[in-house]
Amino acid sequence: MSRRHYSLATLRRIFATWDQRIRFRWDLAQKAKDNPHLIDDIGLTRHEVEAEIAKPFWRR
Repeated sequence: MSRRHYSLATLRRIFATWDQRIRFRWDLAQKAKDNPHLIDDIGLTRHEVEAEIAKPFWRR
């Protein structure tokens, strides 16, 4: 089994990406709950929104 070695800069980018995904999905959940008509305006279906919100933060 090989072990990956990451630089500090790479780890920071990974954590920043994860943080961005967490915030995006939280915002999307709030918008879907508070203003469901906005979801239609951005061209997503309710099913697509629910699928995106359900993803863990490490998944794209």
